[in-house]
Formats: sequence, structure tokens, C-alpha cells
Amino acid sequence: MHQVAFPRLDDSQLDALGRCAGASLHQHKAGQKLIEVGERDFKFFVVKSGEIEILDESGETPKTIAVLERGEFTGDVSHLTGGPSLVSAIVRDTCETYEVSAEGVREILNRFPALGDVILQAFIARRQLLKESGNFTGLRVIGSRYSRDTLRIRDFLSRNRVPFTWLDLEADPQVDQLLKQFGVSAADTPVVAWGRKLLLRNPSNRELAEALGIRQPLEQTVYDLVVVGAGPAGLAAAVYAASEGLSTAVLERTGPGGQAGHSMRIENYLGFPTGVAGSELADRAVVQAGKFGARLVVPTPVTGLTFENAYPVLRLDGGETVTAKCLLIATGADYRRLAAEGCEQFEGSGVYYAATSTEAPLCRAAEVVVVGGGNSAGQAAVFLSGIARKVYLVIRGDNLYKDMSSYLVRRIEQTSNIEVLLNATVRRMLGDRHLNAVEIVNHKTDETRRLETPALFSFIGAVPRTDWLPAEIERDDKGFVRTGSALAQSLHWTARRPPFLLETSRPGVFAAGDVRSGSVKRVASAVGEGAMAVAFVHEYLKEM
Repeated sequence: MHQVAFPRLDDSQLDALGRCAGASLHQHKAGQKLIEVGERDFKFFVVKSGEIEILDESGETPKTIAVLERGEFTGDVSHLTGGPSLVSAIVRDTCETYEVSAEGVREILNRFPALGDVILQAFIARRQLLKESGNFTGLRVIGSRYSRDTLRIRDFLSRNRVPFTWLDLEADPQVDQLLKQFGVSAADTPVVAWGRKLLLRNPSNRELAEALGIRQPLEQTVYDLVVVGAGPAGLAAAVYAASEGLSTAVLERTGPGGQAGHSMRIENYLGFPTGVAGSELADRAVVQAGKFGARLVVPTPVTGLTFENAYPVLRLDGGETVTAKCLLIATGADYRRLAAEGCEQFEGSGVYYAATSTEAPLCRAAEVVVVGGGNSAGQAAVFLSGIARKVYLVIRGDNLYKDMSSYLVRRIEQTSNIEVLLNATVRRMLGDRHLNAVEIVNHKTDETRRLETPALFSFIGAVPRTDWLPAEIERDDKGFVRTGSALAQSLHWTARRPPFLLETSRPGVFAAGDVRSGSVKRVASAVGEGAMAVAFVHEYLKEM
């Protein structure tokens, strides 16, 4: 992994890089800081002579990550995603480098495939090394395991690929000392810190994104394609649209990945026979979209949609607007809330709608409950069985095979610490500050069972994220967006031709993935629809 992360370019590759339009040769003095941690749009440096030291300044004392020599280079995936630098780069002794802008990096990746592959693989491997090293502190999040805001901040950072260390208010021995160091109390938590510096006290997602420099501004006011939602459908559309020359912006309210991003292991996605984590799939898609120039703006909830001169105009939560020649609705769906007493009270402090490494520490050696009979529930149960002492899988029906893939059912049947409760529903949730127990009723026998648990995970069906859409975008009786030929008679349809397969009741507005009425709720289907939507976008733009 280290050799992939820190390759050495040979003389012919250095010569090729020197001929790039965006590359220029520069001299640097010892001690000069080339990259500051947290810096946005930082340069890409390739060492021609001398040495550059890469430093981790996130902990109590700076640590050397690597010393770069001739043919080695700085940078990571932040060059493509627009995120901030996680490290600093300092000239060790007199140094000569090729200096390339962030836009120049994209040019190298796309014009010189062989050289670009070496650089791109290094970028991906470096981020992976930071995550897996155990030595990189990154941001520090100090907060209670029972705090909704602590969970929200941890989830936001995880989904946006920001390395961090969580210090549990209830269990970590460093907490008291650090709180004193930062001059705050437990009542002020959650707090976010970098190194010895306190950054924020209980920030909103937007405040956190702006403080860390991970929220990219929109570069223009009109785009060929604006995609709302960065799940598999939205990311696929971004990759295909940007690679085909369309100016593309993706607006995402929380972080890329959608529901799939919360899956710890997807085993039935084509090309990954041993499975792939949803977060890894999303990470790679974000880098791929960035490579081709798509703009991903997070967090950017869309609050409304209007039309001006036939163009969709999107209102954003900060009061901004962005205009699209074409719009793709790919906002996906959220899991429904359980109709159980106390559910809302414990959301984020015992009731969860995802089972990932963010929630996993709460389940260690405990008994936990998973509710739902679909693949998401099955994947969560299998994942949690490796962490929790016991997993109860609660389903309303009497047969797991009805809505769950056979391979997952067999995995569950073969896992000794998973107990399936059929014909059952959760009636009540109990606790004080956080969840302590749930009551489950068998609706055939009326038997009630109380389970002591700190965590319940709910995956019981989908509610589409369509509350921001106007009446011109027709939806079915469950709120999913209607598309295709069935809309030809719609009062809102104004074109002379029939709608394209993924087109909504408004020409030039498309829908893909879980938010679309009648879609197949699978990752592969969402990716396919996102790619297909771009073909229809091209057809629509020809008409303009």
C-alpha cells in the first residue's frame, strides 16, 4: 500500500509532466510552507530536486508522514473533490518543483492516462492509509454517545470523508483533560477541535462544512445539468454528464452515498464478488466525478423549485439560487419512522436508521434490535452480529425470503447470534436520556416480550424526499415522482413529443433512483438510471 501511495515518477514521466500547460518550475527555500493544513485549492507539487516533508499537525505534536524526494509528489483526493488539505507540506532544504494548479491536475489525469493512473491511485491510497494507520488523529469530536448532535456530527464527517477521532464523553479517559485544555465543560459538548485549537461548539452541518472548507461554492449560476441528491443515481449521472462535457453540479443535503452509503457490505453489486462497502463505492464515485470536473456542493439542502423561461431554478437553504438547463431529481428516500410509542424521543440516542461504523461502538457486547425484512435490514443484522452479543431481527411477516435476497437469508440463518422474531412489531420504547429497552408484540399470539437494549435500527420502508417539489412535478399516491409515457396526458406536460422514459411531467426535468415511482430499489438499478438519464439530457438539449 505504501508503494502505491508514494510512487516515484521516472525521468520520462517528469518530462511529460513538465510539458503540461498548467505546470511551471519553481525554486523554494528551506522552511518554506508549500501547503497549509485546511487550505483549499492548494497546489500540486512534484519534486525535481531537494526534499519536501509532509506533516500531520492534527495531534498534540506534529508528526512526519513522509519525506518526498525527486520524482515524488504531494496531494490526495482533495484535489479532485475540492476539499481542504489534511496535512502540511514544508520544504526541508532548497528544493525545485513542478507546480500545478488543481485544474491542471485534472488535465494531467485526463490527457496522460498512464501518468494519471499512477497519480490517481496514489491519491486514493493516501487517504486510505490515513484512515487505517491508527496514527492520524484528524479532527477530534468530543461528545456523548447518547447525544443526537454528536451522532449527527460524526455521521456528517464520515459521509464526507473527513478523518476524525471520536472521544466518548462517557468512556474516554482523555476527555476531562481536553475539556479543561479547551476551556469548555461537558455541557458545551459536542465540540470539534483540530490539534490544540478548539474550532466549534455544537456546529450545524453547514457551519462545520464552512469552517473545514469542505463546502465548495458554485462556480456559475447556470449549469447544463443540476443533480439534486448524491446517492448512486446522482453520482452516476454526475460522472457520465461531466465526462461527456456537460457543466454539472450536484447538490447534496448531507453527504454522498444515499441509503447505499450506509451499507457496510453490498454483495450483489456487479463486479464486486467479495462485496463492497457503500461508503467506499460512494468515495470512489465522488473522486471519479471530480476527475471529470463535476461540482459537488455539500451540505446544500434544496428548499424549492420554480421555473423561469422554461429553466428550472433551485432555491437553496442559504438563500442562493442556481439555474439548470436540465434537472435530475435523485433525492432518494428515507426510512419510515416506526409507529411505536417513544420512537421520536430516542431518535439519535438509541433509535437509528443506519448501521455503520458510526453507530457500531454503541453496540459492542450488547443486545441490539433490527427492524425490517428487506436487504438493508438483513445487511445491518449481519454486520452488527460481528459486534453485538446478540441481534434480534424483527419482521412483521412470517417469511424472511419474501422480501430479502436468498444469500442474505442463508447468512442470517447460519449466524448463531441472530434471532429472527417473525410476525412481530415494536410497540413501545423505554428509557430516560437514552433507550434502555423495547417491547415487542407478536400479532398472532399477542405475546409481549421486553428486550433490554441500547440500540434499535429501523429499516421499514421508504418515504421519498420530494417535499421541496412544486405541483408541476407529478407524484404518485405515495409521493414518488412519476415519469415516462404515462405522463403524456398530464396537464403539466407542454412538449409536443411524449416524455422520455425518465422524464417527469415537466420537460427537461428527470428523475432517477429510489425517488422515481416504479423504480427497482437496488444500487445497480439506480446507477443505471443515473447513467441513462444523461442520454435523455443530451436529447433534450438538442431541442433547445
